[in-house]
Amino acid sequence: MKGYFYLVMAFAMLLASCTRDESEFIKEVNKPQHLHNAMNAYTDVIIHDIFSPPQASRNYVYPSIAAYEVQAFFDDNYQSIQKDIPSMPVIPAPEVTNIYPALATLEAFLASAKNFIFSEADIEEYRKDLYAELKKNASDPSKWDNSIAYGQKVSEIIVNWSNTDNYKETRSFPKYTIKDDVARWKPTPPGYMEGIEPSWKMIRPMVLDSANQFVPDPPTLFDMQEGSQFYVELMQVYETVKNVDAEKKEIASFWDCNPYVMNLTGHVMYATKKITPGGHWMGIAAIASQKANDNLAQATATYAKTSIALFDGFISCWDEKYRSNLVRPETVINEFIDKTWVPLLQTPPFPEHTSGHSVISTAAAYALTDIYGDNFDFDDSVELKFGMPVRHFESFIEASEEAAISRLYGGIHYMPAITYGQLQGKRVGELVNQRIAFKS
Repeated sequence: MKGYFYLVMAFAMLLASCTRDESEFIKEVNKPQHLHNAMNAYTDVIIHDIFSPPQASRNYVYPSIAAYEVQAFFDDNYQSIQKDIPSMPVIPAPEVTNIYPALATLEAFLASAKNFIFSEADIEEYRKDLYAELKKNASDPSKWDNSIAYGQKVSEIIVNWSNTDNYKETRSFPKYTIKDDVARWKPTPPGYMEGIEPSWKMIRPMVLDSANQFVPDPPTLFDMQEGSQFYVELMQVYETVKNVDAEKKEIASFWDCNPYVMNLTGHVMYATKKITPGGHWMGIAAIASQKANDNLAQATATYAKTSIALFDGFISCWDEKYRSNLVRPETVINEFIDKTWVPLLQTPPFPEHTSGHSVISTAAAYALTDIYGDNFDFDDSVELKFGMPVRHFESFIEASEEAAISRLYGGIHYMPAITYGQLQGKRVGELVNQRIAFKS
């Protein structure tokens, strides 16, 4: 009888220990910081692999949606956005109920992310280290395995969906053809790189009805006669760069976000790797989510909505870029005004109108404002690790306005590309807010 008593007590203690370990594991794995860290690690890989700004927006959107869909299934406060995105497949319920939702969410994100970069081993190494740490308190091996399996299932569905968005097909589409027209875009120094993603308008959007749903006003007609509107806009760029002060120089550098910066030393040319515009705004989304003390479900919603705004923003912008196909200020100024003039920022390798940063920054700002409000102030420290300072903003819109005007300070855009680009981005952002409903 005494032996039986001790056996019961031992079993009770073991059960209590398992329950305690399980509770500790759930508390730990539910921390949204794991998702924020994973997104940050993913951004580092995107920078390392050097994706163009439009490509990077695609890299972000599918893994973000995969993570959100897992959370939406398990959290009664959220719902699938499948009904809001016409092309999106239905995400099935898990076949078993014995699942850690937060672990399945992380797996959906990381498993998806590997499919959109070159350095898959880096993501896998991050995943391995993260799971080794988390698994220390996981007391139910079958529940762990079920969670990983469901995350992988959601990832598989999302990745298969991404394979039908025309990205693979556009890899073999014709490259940009340089036109013998002084008003049309030509490659710029020092790399003279070919036009990036001339067929990006063919990529299937998320909520836009079509790439040309929000066609902006066209650029000013090219006219080099002194006093013409185009000449005035050109000279505005020229004089702005010549007279730029320290504050404007810092703003231009802060929002550069150009993964294509080429450096020429003697006969050697090499690239400086930088964060993309979309990566910068995903970083701002992370800052906002952490400041708001979001739970994991809200954090995934923030990433999903921001990435959708960026993705559709780039599609809308690139549709216009290769339609108007306007020459960059650097080319015109060097040919007609001052052959020694160079912009403060290196000119990106694609047509001028509209300004990509103006479009996507505004779209992302409207998406984030819809989540966190008009007066959500924050410190933008996204590029602190790359040597950039921290800048404070009173709102997302204020940040987007600075990002937009930075293109004039940097000497890479005429003013209409900025103002029309902001309006274009506003329309994209408002559409995303209208159509994407995370809660019923």
